[in-house]
Amino acid sequence: MSPIKIVVIAILIYMGYRLFVSDWNKKKNNEEEISGGSDAANEKVEDVLVEDPVCHKLVPKKQAIRYKYKGKQGFLYFCSEECCNQFVSQTGEQE
Repeated sequence: MSPIKIVVIAILIYMGYRLFVSDWNKKKNNEEEISGGSDAANEKVEDVLVEDPVCHKLVPKKQAIRYKYKGKQGFLYFCSEECCNQFVSQTGEQE
């Protein structure tokens, strides 16, 4: 076998290897994107924290108790029913 054939075969094997590794990395990256990935910079914020006006705890908005307060537009958010009831009794507002 001539040296030129050996070089050509080596180059073809190397190119095949690079294509295989490149496709494997693309598939791996696509799977990470679909499953959410592990990169914190790419994660989206799904919920925000709101402050309870009575006890001043921070509570995820989706888990908080909502109360429509006539003095404000929108809602007030509470960590528990007890804090909500305490707020209502302090303000003298009827539900």
